[in-house]
Amino acid sequence: MDIFHFLNNNSPVFTWVILPIMIFAARITDQSIGTLRLIFVSKGLKYIAPFIGFFESIIWLLAVSQIMKHLDNVICFVAYGSGFATGNYIGILLEEKISIGNAIIRIITRNDAQELIHYLRSNNYGITVVDATGSQGNVKIIFSTVKRKNLSHFVSIINDYNPNAFYTIEDVKSVNEGIFPHNKSNLSQIQDTRKAK
Repeated sequence: MDIFHFLNNNSPVFTWVILPIMIFAARITDQSIGTLRLIFVSKGLKYIAPFIGFFESIIWLLAVSQIMKHLDNVICFVAYGSGFATGNYIGILLEEKISIGNAIIRIITRNDAQELIHYLRSNNYGITVVDATGSQGNVKIIFSTVKRKNLSHFVSIINDYNPNAFYTIEDVKSVNEGIFPHNKSNLSQIQDTRKAK
């Protein structure tokens, strides 16, 4: 048998193997794009979101049209649902890799935070420090807004200087002004300085 027989719409191989794989792949693609689109909308990226939304809807229509033509094929339904779930997961992973936008970090520490504060300021991280009272006594609250691509580095600094500090992280839709490390070369210099200590 030649390959065209397998790709024929009436072929059992096409109906029960190739078609479900195509639907699965289409759903992964359109749902990954859709997850990214929602994240871009939440971050105020109003020009990128509609552009990728166009491709998301086209791919979705192609997948649904094949489902409608094969309503008696249970494997297509499973492929559709599995692709949807997998696409959500992959979309979130992609967004984490891209790391677009900013995040605000709130650090609450009962320990002496002077070394942490000094280190962050000397390495051009903008921070605001507030004296406060917690449920177990006096604390310091440190606020900072960082680019999400620098977030893991910032958290590693917290863990180095105040490993028991309580901190929270939230996405920020927009930032007007601020003090940020300038570029990746600066961050690598900061990491080298920490290793030297």
